[in-house]
Amino acid sequence: MGGVPPSPRLPARAAGERSLADFETGARVGLLAALALLVGALSAGVALGLLNLIGLFTQLLYDGRLGVRLVAPTTSHLHALSALVPVGGGLAVGAMAFWGSERIRGHGIPEAMETILVNGSKVEPRLAVLKPVSSAISIGSGGPFGAEGPIILTGGAVGSVLAQLLRLSAAERRTLLVAGACGGMAAVFGTPVAAALFGVELLAFEWRPRSAGPIALAVVVASVLRAAMAAHGLVRPAPLFPLGSHGSLGAVAVAGSGVVGIAGALLAWVLTQAVYGMEDAFARLPFHWAWWPAIGGAVVGLGGLVDARALGVGYDTIGAELAGRLGLAALAVLLVVKGVIWSVALGSGTSGGILAPLLMLGAAMGGLLAPVLPGGDVATWSLLGMAATLAGVTRSPFTAVAFAFELTRDTGSLLALLLACMVAHVVSSGVLKRSILTEKVARRGFHVVREYGVDPLEALFVREVMATEVLVLRPDQLATAALDALARRPEARRQRLFPVVDGRGSLRGAVGASRLLEAARSSGGSPRVSEVMVRHVVVAFPDETLRRAADRMAEHGVGALVVLQRRTGELAGVVTAIDLLKARQRLLVEERRRERVLTVRDALGAGRRRRSRRHRARAAVGRAAGVDRAGRRAGGSPEAERKLPVHASDAGPTSGPPPGSESAPTVGLDERPPA
Repeated sequence: MGGVPPSPRLPARAAGERSLADFETGARVGLLAALALLVGALSAGVALGLLNLIGLFTQLLYDGRLGVRLVAPTTSHLHALSALVPVGGGLAVGAMAFWGSERIRGHGIPEAMETILVNGSKVEPRLAVLKPVSSAISIGSGGPFGAEGPIILTGGAVGSVLAQLLRLSAAERRTLLVAGACGGMAAVFGTPVAAALFGVELLAFEWRPRSAGPIALAVVVASVLRAAMAAHGLVRPAPLFPLGSHGSLGAVAVAGSGVVGIAGALLAWVLTQAVYGMEDAFARLPFHWAWWPAIGGAVVGLGGLVDARALGVGYDTIGAELAGRLGLAALAVLLVVKGVIWSVALGSGTSGGILAPLLMLGAAMGGLLAPVLPGGDVATWSLLGMAATLAGVTRSPFTAVAFAFELTRDTGSLLALLLACMVAHVVSSGVLKRSILTEKVARRGFHVVREYGVDPLEALFVREVMATEVLVLRPDQLATAALDALARRPEARRQRLFPVVDGRGSLRGAVGASRLLEAARSSGGSPRVSEVMVRHVVVAFPDETLRRAADRMAEHGVGALVVLQRRTGELAGVVTAIDLLKARQRLLVEERRRERVLTVRDALGAGRRRRSRRHRARAAVGRAAGVDRAGRRAGGSPEAERKLPVHASDAGPTSGPPPGSESAPTVGLDERPPA
């Protein structure tokens, strides 16, 4: 009578394997979470102050009255003289950058990335004041920017300064910097999920609870405070651009969103080339960079005379685009004027953000495509164009999806948003090596990698790559005798580190080949191995991941580790920096080895034949990477895992420190990885 066969008994895991986890948090996450609550509250206050400053300068410079409400710049009061307002703003920003800090130039996000990657997340405290003031002057005088870039750097500065007042590591300072940046972004736009995703996708450079948790807490606090501010009329209530419900889009409209995604990627290419083309053009001017924002301001002023809707943050204009209140001619003029003055002003090095301009430009592009794309109205295509352009420029597709949704609360367009943003991201990555954000960092001599992946060193254990056939030495051996033993076994030269055991087989130290050779050539005769060996040996255990072994090598500045059995302390082998490359080799095999595992006939055949073919395929990949399908080094055996053979030069059975040793001593060896 048939039945379900019993499950095979799995082998007991070693203590090192049982200690591994999917994510690592650490005991200090609670401290970071508490600090993130404070950072979120501070960033919300800074965001309100920045918006009020922008409103103050806008009303004062364009309308001649005092007030802090955020309004759109107009030319109705000053008429043609309004073209001089951005010039004056550019002069003020240039002066603040020259006498205050040059780091206020730019839109803020590349500067935040550079601070994280290069400066240990340490922001100058004066930037917390200079950046919002300079940005408020720039935007309030008609600059075609948004408030999000400045608040990202300013909120990040608040988090960084707070972290610098405490005894924190660079990674912990980074977490609080990103928490402040994301809290400020959430307070400006009312988009908490998009703000948190923005921090993880673009600024944190990791996906770990130690950073994602505090970032989320800061965003939540900032969003709660923003809701309270909106209830008292201090900021606009969320969503900023509400759209009416229209139900889920049909298949035709979803397919059309792919076209919008391609158009968004192409627009991202045009805008990126325009911005850095203008930056290169300004760099060729024969006078100081402090004058460049004023020149850019002159172009902005002239553009404002053509279409005043292109000036300032443009929230009202974005709302009009999404509502379908602008005709095709108006959208075309807005797209050209906004694109020109934005790229010129940003290339001049003035202060301001890029997200709001990208929303306006993308919405104009989507609206222009509306007559030729079936299945949706102008509002739908404007929304998709807005999100696709943002995804193509920033290379943060999930942030763009969440951002567009939270700004409009349009649930019916989510599927189309996902396709449009992902297509824009993929196409943009193909036509542009770097985004508008990372290009500026690269021009300063730093490489930014935006791809996330599982570290191959986390996928293999030490036992899978370590050398088990090792040469061991005795303390009373002469250095010359040890070198003679090494010469008789040429294959042992790759070992690079030689354990030293006494007559009872206990580990007494270790010595590298270079130190043996140096000692043998010394003028005082050949010393004994005990005189040149390192007594405090940095060790690894077979059940540790290669990542831990690599961290230990880096921490102690060594290129090889003696491997001991965790429970018994017996010598298990030696692992070197070269062995660590086998993890990368396996990853390369998985990425580059292409094979046809199944045919149609195999897919329809018996299960046994299918399992047999799958077994052979896995074995082939394992052999190519240097390990077999059971996770052991090629040529090894189950018996070798239980009791690894060790070749010794006149040495007895080998053993190490007392059983139960859990950590490595803190003194390293003199062996370094080869250049």
